[in-house]
Amino acid sequence: MNITVYNTLTRAKESFVPLDPQRVTMYVCGPTVYNYAHIGNARPPVIFDLWRRVLQTRYDQVVYVSNITDVDDKINAAAAAQGVPISDITRRFTDIYIEDMAALGVQPPDVRPRATEHIPEIISMIKALIDSGHAYEAEQHVLFDVSAYPDYGQLSRRDRREMIAGARVEVAPYKRQPEDFVLWKPSSGDLPGWDSPWGYGRPGWHIECSAMAAKHLGEVIDIHGGGSDLVFPHHENELAQSCCVHQQDRFARYWLHNGFVQMESRKMSKSLGNVLTVHELLQQHPGEVLRYVLLSAHYHQPLDWSEAAVTQAHKTLDRLYAIARDHLQPVAAAASVPDAVLSALYDDLNTPKALAAFNQLCRDLAAAKDTAEKQGLSADIRAAGALLGLLQEAPEAWFGRQKQALDADAIDALIAARDAARQQRDFARADAIRAELDAMNVIIEDSADGTKWRVRQGTAES
Repeated sequence: MNITVYNTLTRAKESFVPLDPQRVTMYVCGPTVYNYAHIGNARPPVIFDLWRRVLQTRYDQVVYVSNITDVDDKINAAAAAQGVPISDITRRFTDIYIEDMAALGVQPPDVRPRATEHIPEIISMIKALIDSGHAYEAEQHVLFDVSAYPDYGQLSRRDRREMIAGARVEVAPYKRQPEDFVLWKPSSGDLPGWDSPWGYGRPGWHIECSAMAAKHLGEVIDIHGGGSDLVFPHHENELAQSCCVHQQDRFARYWLHNGFVQMESRKMSKSLGNVLTVHELLQQHPGEVLRYVLLSAHYHQPLDWSEAAVTQAHKTLDRLYAIARDHLQPVAAAASVPDAVLSALYDDLNTPKALAAFNQLCRDLAAAKDTAEKQGLSADIRAAGALLGLLQEAPEAWFGRQKQALDADAIDALIAARDAARQQRDFARADAIRAELDAMNVIIEDSADGTKWRVRQGTAES
């Protein structure tokens, strides 16, 4: 099976062929650490975590780099508003981001570079752009000269008139053209800064990623990823400055972008009060539930986040964990990921199809009668779950966490009372207790070994 990807640069699905099969390279833009990550910020880490895992099924070495932007005007503003040092902001929210992504099952990248650790590389890159005629100094700023790169706009497919009105394009008197973008800017004494040939200052946002990608992955990389909001101007600018400084006709061979996350079919916005942070959501739901929702739609498409979607994902995982608890067999050796799951993921990461195949494997296991069939399906489920980042908890821990949220002794007492009513053939009383438990979102399962119970989210099991 070939791996195919949708390349934003060509607007087409293409077979993935790495520059060097012995060292596949991928760079994904990470967070600017000035606040909690919202659920939209979590989609790229989850999506590209899965992309990395999928690539590793085919290639022995996949080098995955995802950065931390720890010098930015938003960070400066947050520190000033809170009256704390800038380092307090960046340290605190970097740690929270890493912890929150780990709770979503996101494995750490091979390298997590910080912009402030790469100032020499950034300055060197800016010098080279000035020397080659692609950048110029003006009023203690250094700017990239868009007119010096004829292919500018190839990624976003905007003409220069559209760019002037584009997102995050600053019009300033020291620019030769409004669309020229900042590589270096001056810093006052109360802002972070470094000595440079152009004075005390700090880098622009775009040059940071180009410098970090080049240092850790090389001049031309296989995959550059991120959210669709980064296509312009961030990735367009990265592409331009990287091609110019390295004298290459390309920077990334494949550009992959995920769609936005919407809230109940509406754009997330502070003014609408509908921004949900990952940190808050993790206090209400297991990380795998959030991961499942983030994988439920194809990554190119917008994802509609809703309480109903979270509830459905929780109920689905409850069902899968119940099957794992009751039917999953020990496996002596690691198995290959079954074709139904792998072929879906090889097809431009078709996660809805992959999740459907994974659910079918679990249903097949629940219905299997033959021991050999159960063992084979168990091996398939373990391999597919490890790839998808699902069913990674012990079932006892999964259901135990939910039980802790309720009064377990009270539930056990109700179940004992129901058992007594059934023995006395007082079925009306037994049904009333079952209804009471159902209202508490407690699912009871009668078996020859006694009555088991678990907690569900919502009002109906699926």
